[in-house]
Amino acid sequence: MLKVKFNRVKKLINHRFTFCFVFILTGYTSFSQGIYFSGSRSNSLANASVCITDVYSFHNNPANLSYIEDVTIGISYENRFLLKELQNQSFTVAIPLKYGVLSFGGNTFGYQTFRTFKSGVGYSMFLTNELSMGVQMNHQMVRLPEAYGISQTITGEFGFNYALNSDWNIGLAIFNLGRNKLTVDPDDRYSTTMRLGTKYQVSERTMLVAELEKDIEHPIRSKIGIEYLPTKKLAFRGGFATQPIELSFGLGWIISEKYALDFGTQYHQILGWSPNISFKYAFVK
Repeated sequence: MLKVKFNRVKKLINHRFTFCFVFILTGYTSFSQGIYFSGSRSNSLANASVCITDVYSFHNNPANLSYIEDVTIGISYENRFLLKELQNQSFTVAIPLKYGVLSFGGNTFGYQTFRTFKSGVGYSMFLTNELSMGVQMNHQMVRLPEAYGISQTITGEFGFNYALNSDWNIGLAIFNLGRNKLTVDPDDRYSTTMRLGTKYQVSERTMLVAELEKDIEHPIRSKIGIEYLPTKKLAFRGGFATQPIELSFGLGWIISEKYALDFGTQYHQILGWSPNISFKYAFVK
């Protein structure tokens, strides 16, 4: 009898330790609850992706989906610090219409006893030849039995992308402007995150990106990245971010007009490596 009770207490302690461990790591790695970046291209550029125009813009800045010309799907996987408890998986589908682009996507982060879910639908379109806009509605859910149980809410986000010329773009994205609640008691909320950035195409082979990210409860985070294509099939990428300091790098393989495969990793000076991989397929007409 005593042995059974001891095993139950030990199991409970292990659960609580796991929860505390996950929250400590999450505090290190994610300044905002509810927004997760997607795509190895973004990860390799320190997530300075507010101006990057690919299918993963569904998770990074919905306005950039306006540039999608063919039905495209993308899947992405990231393992934060090589821990199974900090897995991040996402998918996206972008469908060009006569006017604008309709998009669907989802994301899940965590493992078993702690997991977050995000799924949504968005619409993007050009307002002028230079200005594009995207809006998105998301269903957010957190599953943490020992603390919150299951918490659900709806969040919204929107973004803009303005082309100053053929080489230079400026982007803005805002997540959860209404500061929707995570739980009522305690009064926890999904963070509101604002990102302002730019992309400059130095040449046909070289692109520079820079971004400022501000969670209203944390200091501004600065991010820069560079992408270089020695050939039309291969891309090398690198990035740097502050608050906390992270280095990132990766490569992309443009297999064909339809397929692309990307690899990358980020390095935190305390917590270590976070490898990621993503794949996209375009139904080219």
